Amino acid sequence: MGSLFRSEEMSLCQLFLQSEAAYACVSELGELGLVQFRDLNPDVNAFQRKFVNEVRRCDEMERKLRYLEKEIKKDGIPMLDTGESPEAPQPREMIDLEATFEKLENELREVNQNAEALKRNYLELTELKHILRKTQVFFDEAMYTEKVPNKTRTRYQQMADSHREEEQVNLLGEEGIRAGGAGAQGQNLKLGFVAGVILRERLPAFERMLWRACRGNVFLRQAMIEDPLEDPANGDKVYKSVFIIFFQGDQLKTRVKKICEGFRATLYPCPEAPTDRREMAMGVMTRIEDLHTVLGQTQDHRHRVLVAAAKNLKNWFVKVRKIKAIYHTLNLFNLDVTQKCLIAECWVPLLDFETIQIALRRGTERSGSSVPPILNRMETFEDPPTYNRTNKFTHAFQALINAYGVASYREMNPAPYTIITFPFLFAVMFGDLGHGAIMALFGLWMVLKEKPLAAKKSDNEIWNIFFGGRYIIFLMGVFSMYTGFVYNDIFSKSLNVFGSSWSINYNTSTVMSNKALQLDPRGADYAQTPYPIGLDPVWQVAPLNKIIFQNAYKMKISIIFGVIHMLFGVFVGLFNHRYFKNKMAVYCEFIPQVIFLVFLFFYMTLLMFIKWVKYSANYENVRFSAGCAPSILITFINMVLFKAPDESEGDCSPFMFAGQQGLQKFLVVIALLCVPWMLLAKPILIMRGRKEAAHQPIAPYSNENGDTEGGGLNQANNSTVAQGGQPQQPQQGGGAGHGHDNEEMSEIFIHQGIHTIEYVLGSVSHTASYLRLWALSLAHAQLAEVLWNMVLQNGLKQDGWIGGVALWAVFAFWAVLTVGILVLMEGLSAFLHTLRLHWVEFQSKFYAGLGYAFQPFSFEVILESSSSSAED
Repeated sequence: MGSLFRSEEMSLCQLFLQSEAAYACVSELGELGLVQFRDLNPDVNAFQRKFVNEVRRCDEMERKLRYLEKEIKKDGIPMLDTGESPEAPQPREMIDLEATFEKLENELREVNQNAEALKRNYLELTELKHILRKTQVFFDEAMYTEKVPNKTRTRYQQMADSHREEEQVNLLGEEGIRAGGAGAQGQNLKLGFVAGVILRERLPAFERMLWRACRGNVFLRQAMIEDPLEDPANGDKVYKSVFIIFFQGDQLKTRVKKICEGFRATLYPCPEAPTDRREMAMGVMTRIEDLHTVLGQTQDHRHRVLVAAAKNLKNWFVKVRKIKAIYHTLNLFNLDVTQKCLIAECWVPLLDFETIQIALRRGTERSGSSVPPILNRMETFEDPPTYNRTNKFTHAFQALINAYGVASYREMNPAPYTIITFPFLFAVMFGDLGHGAIMALFGLWMVLKEKPLAAKKSDNEIWNIFFGGRYIIFLMGVFSMYTGFVYNDIFSKSLNVFGSSWSINYNTSTVMSNKALQLDPRGADYAQTPYPIGLDPVWQVAPLNKIIFQNAYKMKISIIFGVIHMLFGVFVGLFNHRYFKNKMAVYCEFIPQVIFLVFLFFYMTLLMFIKWVKYSANYENVRFSAGCAPSILITFINMVLFKAPDESEGDCSPFMFAGQQGLQKFLVVIALLCVPWMLLAKPILIMRGRKEAAHQPIAPYSNENGDTEGGGLNQANNSTVAQGGQPQQPQQGGGAGHGHDNEEMSEIFIHQGIHTIEYVLGSVSHTASYLRLWALSLAHAQLAEVLWNMVLQNGLKQDGWIGGVALWAVFAFWAVLTVGILVLMEGLSAFLHTLRLHWVEFQSKFYAGLGYAFQPFSFEVILESSSSSAED
């Protein structure tokens, strides 16, 4: 079988590379992505490996690139992403890349430092401009608005002749004069002041602290700066206020300055004379204009540097990450004694052996080495990794299987069968032509637009889940349309495509006056030919027995699909046993499992078909009329309990065919005999094989690998060498049947007992578990009918233009509920139930899932994981 049905055959290889060619060869293997290297230095610390310095250099380059990326994003500059992946540069090119990144980082840091210093200077000058403007406003207001008596004006002149003191007196007002005059006892009032800016949100606390600390002996005036100022450290916009504080004495001055420092207020020198303030303001404005020009030039230079870096940043990231990945991989290698050759061990798919050798030769030619690389296959008893090739269609289905567990090596892969069974079982629960069409159209849109949608690289996790499963969603929608067509259900209504096989022969008055009428299938009401495909639309207008009829129909098909699905899983296990030449598992597990399942549950499904075919309301023979059809459930319960059915009245018979009771007893007895068969046969054969092997003479020592040719003991006990002596395929049954060479017999009996009990009880519970197909299908149909009857129908009943408006609103509400509840929530519920049916009921029959995934050294995978982690 191809790798779609089984994992690829793998081989453990030993690779010898010349030191000068190792980098180029590993680079070619990384582009190929088909080789998984093993760590040959597990006990060596990561900081003591040969290429740790190169890895550190790559980390440093990556740090510089992240710094550049952060600055580019801060400026909103688009980064060019061509989608191409440049080859890993040669080791000698690392020096050029380091020099380029070092130059860019230093230049950018220098520009940023200069810009920050200029912005800080600009901020200080702007704050000083506002201080000079606001303080001048303070003094002007006091000069032109203050009205005082003549005697007070005379006292001003006596206290201070200077214009500055007069301004201060005007600012303080009459009360300040009285207080100052009383305190100075006729001496001139000498007031000092400080001016500065403070964050607006700190101003109330600042004012309270000044009042308390200075005991009310200071005078504070403040005014808001309307325009926000830019913080040079982080670029945030902040709102500040200008303040001026008047005080008397050096002690208060010291106290005021300490309070300003504690509240991180910035103090600026403010001249005392108005002319000096005007001159300073003119000088500040000139300097601000000059700084504005210099800042613009600095920002232009920074922008040019970042634009030039943005063109190559993505390619630089790819190159550096490839170099780093190569040296990380080279650290897994061993050095030979001559220090001139690197030795590696790797898992390789056998089908790609030639491709890998070609890549190695290409790497050797690139490096200019004259010694070709050597790739030797090794024999090992270690379990190889599991590698299933996938494409964009099968990848999502394989992911569903791997979420349960990675298949054991060369074990049957359930993914190909899941491609059909998963959307089909989903559709049985979700069957609605309208809802399925919505889902199919959504999936089709994602499939048709997958390239532009994938190029957007969204970091929305929910969207990525939907997009990754676009083919599953599309198939689930298509299959749901099919089952909806079979159920004849579209938004809880039916389609009369082929014409109903039933007709109403009552007159109009009878129909209008009776709420419920019966149609006789034996008379002219039925055309005696069924509806061509699916359910007859007449059941849509039969509210009294519609659910009863659909329940019986959907319940039976759920059991039929479930038994067939489980039987198929058991037969898939047969392919595992035959591939691994595990005859014991075939005779001791597969055959009794099939007999047990067929003789009990498949027989029950046959009774359903017999009942459908043999009994009808049209038959003249009363024994085979609809009223005489026995219950399948009661028949099956009586069969298992060996109980004779109750005698029916009249011509009806509790049996469907002659000899049914004897046949059923025979089937149950054989099915019960399969339980000890599954429980004891395999452990007894293993125990007998061990006794026989113990009495055989010891074989002479013939080769280096001891018993790799496989003696009688190994063949009897499912030894690890079962495929023509190939030691690289050690598992028996791919996990479905394990080797028992080193197990105690008590453990073998216990394990076999657990598996037997699990299978027997699981057959019953798993068959009942498939009834979820019926339950969810019924719930989905009833929810759709409730939405129609209680929402949309109300809008359709309205007349006139009001009805049109009402219908528009009601339809919108109905559409939102349909998509949100019936498509999304019910779809998610059906998806999870389908997943459970595959993981538990289907895969438990053959799938062990005890392997580990093949993780090749691939640049593509490394770059994707790096980009996703960088976005996070």
